[in-house]
Amino acid sequence: MEHVELTLLLDGLIATWENEVAEFKQANDNFSTDDIGKYFSALANEANLRGTDFGWLVFGVNNQSRSVIGTTYRQEAERLHQLKMQITQNTDPRLTFRDIHELQHTDGRVLLFQIPAAPRGIAISWKGHYYARAGESLVSLGLDKLDEIRNQTLTLDWTAQFVTTATLDDLDEAAVRKARESFAQKHANSFAPEDVAKWPLETFLDRARVTRDGQITRTTLLLLGKAESAHHLSPHPAQLTWNLVGQERAYEHFGPPFLLSSTRLYQRIRNIQLRILPQDELVPVEVAKYDQKIVLESLHNCIAHQDYARNGRVVVTELPDRLVFENEGAFFEGQPGDYIDGTRTPRRYRNPFLAQAMAELNMIDTMGYGIHDMYVRQAKRYFPMPDYDLGDTAAVKMTIYGGVVDPAYSRLLIQRTDLSLADVLALDRVQKKLPIPDEAAARLRKGGLIEGRKPKYFVSAEVAKATASVADYIRTRAQDDDYYAKLITDYLTLKGSASRAEINKLLMDKLSDALNDKQKDNKIANLLTNLRRKGRIRNTGSRGHPVWLLAE
Repeated sequence: MEHVELTLLLDGLIATWENEVAEFKQANDNFSTDDIGKYFSALANEANLRGTDFGWLVFGVNNQSRSVIGTTYRQEAERLHQLKMQITQNTDPRLTFRDIHELQHTDGRVLLFQIPAAPRGIAISWKGHYYARAGESLVSLGLDKLDEIRNQTLTLDWTAQFVTTATLDDLDEAAVRKARESFAQKHANSFAPEDVAKWPLETFLDRARVTRDGQITRTTLLLLGKAESAHHLSPHPAQLTWNLVGQERAYEHFGPPFLLSSTRLYQRIRNIQLRILPQDELVPVEVAKYDQKIVLESLHNCIAHQDYARNGRVVVTELPDRLVFENEGAFFEGQPGDYIDGTRTPRRYRNPFLAQAMAELNMIDTMGYGIHDMYVRQAKRYFPMPDYDLGDTAAVKMTIYGGVVDPAYSRLLIQRTDLSLADVLALDRVQKKLPIPDEAAARLRKGGLIEGRKPKYFVSAEVAKATASVADYIRTRAQDDDYYAKLITDYLTLKGSASRAEINKLLMDKLSDALNDKQKDNKIANLLTNLRRKGRIRNTGSRGHPVWLLAE
């Protein structure tokens, strides 16, 4: 917002003074982040209940005189940005400020925190507690208000309906164990894993929001039900389908529990290592054909946003060079492009009950960051960006590429790691022979990234020179932790066991040359600790002389 707009906004908020969707504080630099989080939860929930798009937390205004006096809170831009991350990490579902506006008022510096309303049907908590407003006071969110939010969509939500014919015996034990682990991981700051493991099953299911008031819902059966429990959801098929198309043809249907079935479907996909040869280099870059996180994010989005009233399957079609994901129902809130930059938060969900449960089990992010993360991860792998096909209003189709379309594009991304996501998206459209805006074309041409004339642009084959060679970049570039973890588990699968020295020998020369030996040693220690905590490996030796094996 411009200075004049912010001044008018501030004047309007002061004129109506504190209410359920606005709070004023003087706030010095020591103002508690925990208190900000509580106000965030309260104002987001109240904005939802009052049908407004945003709530406002304002720093730099005196409560008694109702006048601007200025604030010293986090005067560095970087520290304000860090606050956004702190809020995201402790809200549930994850949410943060739409924006933090800084106004240099004539009477002092003012901060206006713009807090998005909680999505319909989903209340926002801070560190596991829900907050609300009672006039100018901060209070706990009462059951009446919590029910009002949760009931906003229950009558229209297919996934929230009770299944009176089902019992807890219809749940898959392995899925329930996995659900407890995922819930404990998501809420590690609030609950100890051993405490979550001890909760009675009914208590856990309600807290994970897969049941409602102790009763089994369609969401419960979709995510945690036994395969044979799917008949309770008839006529819906309750299936995920993998369809292999090409020289070889095959298919397989996967029923509940979707918490486990999505991974089983991913394991059917042929995911080989591909090599991309950079310009004028002999050392290839190796990347997996598909990124597991991208595939599972796409599949889980299909599950969360499927129109279950249409009684259709989620279908994943594997072609030789791409995956196509299809789910029933039109794109529900806005357009896919609205979420690419990671700033759009959906206000509504087709299946809010299911979406909330999947967020609790760490399957999806309900705040709209998933699409952004998929695009960023695909760019880091030097592959084309995902494509959405919304031509069929009865279904959403999304394509994930598993190979190079234009070698010049991939080589450019290897060489120019400083490119913004906007530039990568524009280059992706160029390689796919799609039009780009004139301002984007001018920017890319100025940077030496494209050649040709409108409308026939093409990615420049002469990759812009960087300060370091591609070979240097490859030696210093870090892989994802999943890559190193797979090397460890593959080694243990083949050899049976390994000492710390053997693990060091396996990984030291594969870690980034940007790390010194001490940093590499710490990195390996962290990788082993994470694998142990996830139950994938175990130490049969001592702390000082470990012997690592795969967990049973």
